[in-house]
Parts: sequence; structure tokens; C-alpha cells
Amino acid sequence: MSEGQDQYGQRIVVVDDERNIRRTLSMVLEGEGYVVETFESAEAFEPRLSKGGIDAILLDVRLPGIDGLTMLAKIKEEHAAIPVIMISGHASIEDAMSARDIGAANFLEKPLSRERVLVTVADAIEKRAQTATIRAFEALEGTDEEMLGVSPAIEKVREQIKKVAGTGVRVLVTGESGTGKELIARAVHRASKRAKGPFVKVNCAAIPSELIESELFGHERGAFSGAVQKKRGRFELADGGTLFLDEIGDMSMDAQAKVLRALQTGEVIRVGGEKAFVVDVRVVAATNKDLEEEVKAGNFREDLYFRLSVVPIISPPLRDRGDDVVIIMKSYLEQFSGEHAVQPPVTLTPEAEQAVRGYAFPGNVRELRNLAERLVILADNPVKLSDLPPQIAGQEGSARPPVLGGDDGEQTPGIIDLEAYGNPTLRELREAVERDYILRKLEETGWNVTRTAEVLGIERTNLHKKLKQLGLKKKG
Repeated sequence: MSEGQDQYGQRIVVVDDERNIRRTLSMVLEGEGYVVETFESAEAFEPRLSKGGIDAILLDVRLPGIDGLTMLAKIKEEHAAIPVIMISGHASIEDAMSARDIGAANFLEKPLSRERVLVTVADAIEKRAQTATIRAFEALEGTDEEMLGVSPAIEKVREQIKKVAGTGVRVLVTGESGTGKELIARAVHRASKRAKGPFVKVNCAAIPSELIESELFGHERGAFSGAVQKKRGRFELADGGTLFLDEIGDMSMDAQAKVLRALQTGEVIRVGGEKAFVVDVRVVAATNKDLEEEVKAGNFREDLYFRLSVVPIISPPLRDRGDDVVIIMKSYLEQFSGEHAVQPPVTLTPEAEQAVRGYAFPGNVRELRNLAERLVILADNPVKLSDLPPQIAGQEGSARPPVLGGDDGEQTPGIIDLEAYGNPTLRELREAVERDYILRKLEETGWNVTRTAEVLGIERTNLHKKLKQLGLKKKG
């Protein structure tokens, strides 16, 4: 998991008892930029197999001791994703058929052609990348939608992505909830040399602490009650690609220690397993928390923080992105019009567009996205000012900031009464304003948590956490 290494599919192993074959294949493959390891027998290679980190294997059918077909079966049993290309000068049709049945990716006959070797290896690695992406599909959440907008704030992010993507260093994306931190992580992945490898997401806040280790590193069969079969962890699924650790600030201290060890050594051990194996993963992490403050509070490991934040990227809130609000809203209206078969696509009247442009969107892009889908389903076309929620349209039919107030419940339209909060620190003020705004929305929905979460543009589970964190309870 070297920070400087960022070329997917370059680790090739050759197992052949003929010295000249090993030397020839090494010269051919290394000449094309591959890193090659050679072994003269299956017995010599077997310890290396357990360490993992191999992209393709060239394996002779006829070997002294353990023969190639037996070794092929072992490879497929323990590391099914590694493509194995069988080579032989004396193999029968039966051997070739057996190799195919066991799971060989291809079969090469001696004497070996340079062009055929290179094409076969490249094809095997390409298919492995495609297979890895399919394997990781269940781990993916969201889409590869692009970051929209032309504001200076988002252009700065694009420049940072352009500079960091090809380096292979770890990236920490910070920003408020709903600002599109995952889009930044995916953009880093797409612009990197790992783009053909998998992009695997882990929501650290959504996985119970007792399951996070198994989720990240996998487990062996029988490792614990319910582990009826071996499971590959997210680090394994992301091998050769990018692992996105979302909401890293919510990870338990115990899990943090294990992630730190994996980042330091480049090796992972499945729960219930004994052997460590190498994974080649580029880690991008994200959080809406101030990790420096979390470190000071003892909630986050300082050594892990410095490992993750080699390059920090701040995801700007929607309120700092000017006309990007309208650009993104129009894009979502068009997208959801297509999904819900609404023709012609829903648009905004000039008055509604102006109101949307002037609204602060405390839930950021997530809140805007939810609003766009709601308008496509429920509003007229084009969307009028009266179709917008009152906090966006305003009582007099014009856009205004959200209404906030102090603990006494008094609310003043259009302003935030800072005097009501005394003389707090910035963090204390942020928490107080957040508490009042959430309380206001809860009261507007009759303390319907599901509905309030939709209005705020956050997950219901996250809102429950906020209520507990802020000490908010329904009176009576």
C-alpha cells in the first residue's frame, strides 16, 4: 500500500522449472513495466501465495513435486480472483481442458511468443479489473455523477483533485454533511491510474462497531457465531483500486488501531485468520467532523489522523457556491423528470429560480436533491414560487434566510439573533444554531423524525444521533 505506487496490475509471478523460461519471461514482462517474481517450483512459490498482492500468475503445467494443475486448484481455492495463465511444452488436450475446468484464465504453449505473452497477460489483468469492479458492486453506494458548478469554490476543488489524483497519496475530504464529499473521492479515483480498479465505499457510521473489523478485513469461516463461510473484506475488494472510508470520524478507537496497522504495513488479516496478506489500496477518507478537535478530545487517534490527511481537501458548502445552486437544481430536475417519466422536463419560473438561488440550503446538496425530486413529483411545471417550501419561498413570496431563534422559542424572520447566544466559541455557536434549527424543524413536522430528516437532507439514523448529541427530546 505504498503511497508512491499507483499502477494497477503490475505484479506478475512466474512459476516454471526451466531457468531459461523464467529469464525470458522476466525480460519480456519487465520490459513492459511489470514487476516480476520467479519461482522454480510450486513448493517454493506457495509461501509467497499466502502473502497476496499478485495480479497474475504464469504457471507451468509440468513441475517437479507438486504439479501445475494441483497448484492451480490451490490458487483458485484460496485466491480465486488472481488470473492464472498455464504454460507448457508437453501438455495434452486433457491437461488443457482440466486447467480450464479448474479456472485457468488462458493456456500458452511453448515455445512462447513475446506478443502472445504480452497480449494474454494484459487481457487477464484487464478481465481481473472488470471482475473486481463487479465483486465490489454491492459495496458501492451512490453514482459516478460529476461535480457540477462553475464557482471559484468548486474550481479550487477541481484543481486540487487534478494535482493529487496521480500521486497515489492519501486524501482526507472534510466538509459539512451533504456537500458531496463522496463525489470528490470518486473524482480522485477516476483521475488516478487506478481508474480501472474498483472504487469501494465503507460508511463507517452505518456499521456497528462490533462488525466493522469483519467488514473492513473480512473473516474466515467459523471465526465467530454466524460466520458460516469465508468473507472478503472491503480492503480486499478494493485491491488495486481506491477504498473510500466515509464518516471516518465515527469509527471506534479499536477499529482505528486496526486501520492504522493496515496503512502502516500494507497487510491485512481476516478475523479468525493467522496469515497476513498484502493489499494495494489507495485510501481516501471523509468526515464532517473537525478531526483536530476530535484528536484533542481523545476521540480520534492522532497517528491515524496524520496518516490519512496527507492531502486535505475541503468540500465547500452550497451557500458558498453562488449560482452553482441553480445549475445543480436544474440538473437534478432534468434527471428526476427522466426517472419519473415527466415530460417535458420540469423547469423553474424566474421567481422560483431566484428564491432557490437565495436560500442557504443548510442540508447542502443532499437537501437540494431531495427538494428537486419532490418538486418533480408534486409541483406544477414550471415550478412556481408557491410550489416551494415556505422557508425557501418566504412569507412575502421572496427568498430569505432560514428563521432561527434562541432557546426560548422566539423566532425573528430573516435573521439569526447572535446576541441570544451570549459569547460562545465558534464551535459552541455552530452547535447552538444547529440545535435551534433542528428543534424548529422538529416542531414544524410535529416531531416526525423521518419527515424532519427528509427536510434537513440527512439520514434518519444521523438525525437520531444528532438528537442524542444535542440533548433534544420531545416535551411531554
